[in-house]
Amino acid sequence: MTNAIEVHELHKAFGDVRALGGASLTVPAGSVYGLVGPNGSGKTTLLSIVRGVVRPTSGEALVFGRPPLDDPAVKGRIAFASGNPYFLKPESADGMARFYRSVLPSFDVDRYLELAPLFEVDRTRPLRKLSRGARAKAALLLALSCTADLLLLDEAMDLVDPIARKRMWSVVLDQVSSRRLTVVAATHNLRELEGVCDHLAILDRGVVRDEADLNEPVSDIVKVQVMLPEGAELPTGLEVVHARPEGRLLTLLVHGNAGGVREELDTVHPTYLDIVPLSLEERFVCELGGDDHEA
Repeated sequence: MTNAIEVHELHKAFGDVRALGGASLTVPAGSVYGLVGPNGSGKTTLLSIVRGVVRPTSGEALVFGRPPLDDPAVKGRIAFASGNPYFLKPESADGMARFYRSVLPSFDVDRYLELAPLFEVDRTRPLRKLSRGARAKAALLLALSCTADLLLLDEAMDLVDPIARKRMWSVVLDQVSSRRLTVVAATHNLRELEGVCDHLAILDRGVVRDEADLNEPVSDIVKVQVMLPEGAELPTGLEVVHARPEGRLLTLLVHGNAGGVREELDTVHPTYLDIVPLSLEERFVCELGGDDHEA
């Protein structure tokens, strides 16, 4: 698989403030890549360098094999949407679409009109009079209408209600599957990416801690939900990575394979036992060594 983005040892300082301290990552073409980090971790700066609008202090960012900073052809393959978008003050979504069409040859008016009903945005009302969530939806609608090869999302759906967010992700994922769009979604909340990304990285203080390919199974971790008889304890041979009690129900992440873990737990005669799939947060805990909370 070719790579849409290759970032090598990116450093960026704004005066005395270090935004990036040697960030490196690789985004495969056609993937949905989640970039998770707290506010101030460097997500926006990293995306700005990838977009070619900020020059790094040192290091290199390549988009489809070329540096984007001074390359209009590369920039033309990139679309961007933010949860706090900027629009020309008097314009509506339709007005911005006309503006985009005048400056971006790749902007597809037919696609804009086709996708607009799915986003439920008032296309004729001035965008500054819409809610922040509605403005975020308009920004994503316009970005998807640019027919770019790379879509960068900077907390683009964080202010959108859950039902609309699910519908918007459905539109994005349809573009990924139909035309091999590459998506990088930056957010401070790991839960926002549940069920949508196939690669994940954690950005912390300007450094990418690690990357995980979520298409690869976690071969030595099993998630178990179990209820033990009154007074019973977990077998001592069970290597528990993480445990979460909910009343008498225990949810465990355990080193081993499903058969071995089930056999070990059967020795204490559980009243309930089920092997269940790992969530994205649990993959994060297992593969990247994180904590089970908002990243």
